[in-house]
Order: sequence, then C-alpha cells, then structure tokens
Amino acid sequence: MRARALSRAQRNVAPAAPAHVEYMAPPAGKLRRMMSRSLSSMFKSATVSPLDKWTATPISPDQFITQRQPILVARSREQWSNNDYVRNFIRLCKQNIVGDLGIKLQAKAKKSRGSLDTELNDALELAWSDFGKRGNCEVTGLLSWRALQELCVETAARDGEFILRKVYGADAGPMGFALQMIDPQRLSVRYENGRYDKSGNFVRQGIEFNRFGRPVAYHFGSTDEADSYYYSVNGRGFVRVPAEEIIHGYRQELVGQRRGLPWASTSLFRLHHLEGFESASVQNARASSTKLGFIKYRDGFGPEAEDDTNVADTINAEPLSWTELPEGAEIAEWNPTYPNGEYAVFAKSMLRGAAAGMGVTYPNLGCDLEGVSFSSIRQGTLDERDNWKTLQQWLIEQLVSPVFDAWLKVALLRGDIKVKGKAVLADKIAQCRNVSWQGRRWTWIDPRADVDAALNSIRGGLTSASQVIREMGRDPQEVFREIAEDLQQMKTAGIPNEIIELFINGVPTPKPAPKPDATEEVTA
Repeated sequence: MRARALSRAQRNVAPAAPAHVEYMAPPAGKLRRMMSRSLSSMFKSATVSPLDKWTATPISPDQFITQRQPILVARSREQWSNNDYVRNFIRLCKQNIVGDLGIKLQAKAKKSRGSLDTELNDALELAWSDFGKRGNCEVTGLLSWRALQELCVETAARDGEFILRKVYGADAGPMGFALQMIDPQRLSVRYENGRYDKSGNFVRQGIEFNRFGRPVAYHFGSTDEADSYYYSVNGRGFVRVPAEEIIHGYRQELVGQRRGLPWASTSLFRLHHLEGFESASVQNARASSTKLGFIKYRDGFGPEAEDDTNVADTINAEPLSWTELPEGAEIAEWNPTYPNGEYAVFAKSMLRGAAAGMGVTYPNLGCDLEGVSFSSIRQGTLDERDNWKTLQQWLIEQLVSPVFDAWLKVALLRGDIKVKGKAVLADKIAQCRNVSWQGRRWTWIDPRADVDAALNSIRGGLTSASQVIREMGRDPQEVFREIAEDLQQMKTAGIPNEIIELFINGVPTPKPAPKPDATEEVTA
C-alpha cells in the first residue's frame, strides 16, 4: 500500500509524545545562553553592557558613606553658597519644618482620677518656655530654642546630619543644662578602628559602637588638649565623648547606615550643570547684546602687527566699542543668538527633576506659578505638606524629645517647675513626660470649603474639635480657654446675650413665640 503524501499543515504538526519520555538537558553553554536571553528580556535594567558605566556591584552602607559622604557634603555646601535653588530649598525646609514658632509643647499631665492637671501643665509649659529663651538653652547664649531647631534643620538638609552635645553644670549657663552645636565634619568618616578595645567595641566613621552596633562614644577631631577626653593618634588629636552626651540626628535610609547624607544629594548633579548652563547662557546673551564695531584696513594701510599677535586679545567686547584689527585679520562668522526659546523649557525640565529629588513641588522650588491651575496646585501642595509633616515628626524624634527628656530631669531636680510657688517634686517625672508636640501647620487652600468640611465632620462624629484645632497648629486647651475668657469678658462688659450668640452662631437666637392670652382661650 503506497504511503499517502502528507500536506504541509500535517507535516508541521508534532507527533504525539509517548507515555514516558526521558528529558534530555541541553548542553551547559546553550543552557546559559538561554537563561541569559530569558533574564535580559525580563529585567533589562539588570543587563551589563560594556558601552555604559552603570555600576553592577552593590557596596555596603559603610563603604558608600565612607567613600562618598565627604564629597557630597562638600558639593552640597558649595551649591548652598552659590545656587539660588539650593538656598531656596533650605529656606523651605526651615520655614515648613520649624516655622516661626518652632515645635511647640502641649503638656498632657493627668491627675490620679484621669482628668488633666491644668496647673501642672501650665507650670511645665511655662518652665519649658523659659528654657527656650535666648541665652538659656544654648552654651554661647546667642540662640533661642526655636533658632536652634532651625539651625539643626538647615545643617541636616545641607550636610545630612546635625550633632549636639549636652552640657551640664556651671558651663551650661543659668539653667544648669544647655546644648552645644558641633560641626558634623569634626566627626571624620574616615576615622575607623576594627577593634577598639577588649570589650569588642569598634570605631566606624568616627563613632564607637558595641558589638551590636549601639553607639558608645563619638570621636571628634580636636586641638583642645585641656579637654579631659582628649587623646592623640599619629599626631592627630581627638576627643572621645560618651554617646549619652550626644544627640546625633540624620535620616536613616539604608540598613546599617551610621552617618547622614545631604537631603539634596540626588539633585546636586543636575543643579550643578543647570548652574553652568545658565552661566554660559548669560555670557552668550551679554555678547549678543554688545554692539561692536571693527576697523579693517586695506592692503598697504594700517599699523604693522607682530606675527604672534592674538586677534582675540585685541577685541574689547564692551557696548558701543570700536576695535582695531591687526593687518591681515578678518572677523569670521560670529552670531551669538543664544539663549533662545529652548532655554526656559530646558531649565524648567531640569528644575522639575531636582524638585522631585528634594521632595518639594516645582512651583515652590522654582518660584514659578505660571500656568498652574487651582486643582493642580492644591494636589501638589497637599502632597508636599504630608512630606513636611513627616519631617516634623523626624525632628521631634531626633531632637525635640531627647532634649526635653534631658531638660526635665535637671529642671525637676533644680525646682524650676513650680505650682502655686512650690517646686514640683521629682517623683512626678512620669506625669510630666506625658506630653505631645505640635508642629507648624498651614492655612487652608480653600478656606470656606475646608472650614465647612471640618464643621460637617465634627457634627457628623467623624472627628473632634480638638483634632481640627491641632491641624491648625493650635493647642485645643489654649483655644477653649481663650473662648471661655472671651465670653466672660463680653458678659462683664455688658454685651447682651443676643449679641454674644450672634458672634458665636452667626445668627441671633430666635425668640420664643408668645403664649396665647388665657381670656382668648376661654372665648375661643
């Protein structure tokens, strides 16, 4: 029987596999090529090409900080001193994280029955306010507590970290406790010791740790040989300060990170080149606007020139100037028309990228509200404010709370907190620690709509009046007290209740309907 010719479609169909098939692995080389093609198609950013210089080897946080932190700090300081946008970013940080009043204390001490101890809270807030005055909280006597917060934020944003030393006793000033600002660069990231002593402590990036990575001491570069903590290594002086005396604040972004990085680290490269681009554009614009005249002599006329004369050196590029060219010299094509319409587009694109790295909106960083709609600026502002609130909480945890705890111990022992003329005993330290911190808040973007929404939320049981007041940056107890005092003063001044209710409710209280006369009821 002749075999029937198969059609093309039938030839392309694979034969049915037998019930048991033994798998044959491809050669190792072919398998590696197959896996490489498969992985490269999944994650193209993981491919390694000799044509680019994209790093492909991760390094530890210690190596990263040790190698690059000094360079980043140096460049951040340079941009801070020369770049308007970096200075604006630092201003935004101080203005929104600290504000004009700083992080404010709201004491919440309670009595044994659970009610707020108003007298103790008032005394605690008053004593904290006295400590925060200029001349009390900082060893030089030049900074107030609000100014100190502002300087810490500026140092952290520019250098990546801030360092304070707690000072006690007579050297601290009138309060017996004060703070000393220390330049973070005195804590060298390149000062390391693999094994500091027999306890197992080690030094990394100027900080001494125990074997679990908890800071034990800080080794600052110093020339003060009179300091009791002073020592020298290879002719270089250091001061070893116990960690209990140091407040070291930075944003930890890597597991095992021991030192901070400038907040604008990812934006510095872009802003540096934008600064150079602007400088070149300005020079070109100045050249374009300068009207020059040139005197050219015919052959056989004009002064003789040396063979090595540089024509460019003879041109005086001043407005309305005339320049005499040497014999044989001619002006080549010269048409400095830049900057043109592309400049603004390019600069805006660069600033948008820098703003994203800094965590602020482009209109605020670039001071450019052109073409911004209400909805877009509202959404951007709300997102930016969430970032500022996060940084406020970071400042509270890294700076404000540690300083308050250290101050409270000294203030109670010294008797600086007084209720009705009597010093509060130190055994009430647990009650005094029951506090909350209120950061700066901002006015509403659409006041009428936002106030109506807040009132509806209060009346609907979705929030409280105290929470709304806190979102405005005020202390609810203080607001309620002011309202009560205002009402009492208005009544004392003889203002009728109808007018007072008009102030509070916006409309006068309706008068009750008159009762019908008894004789009229009988007649009816």
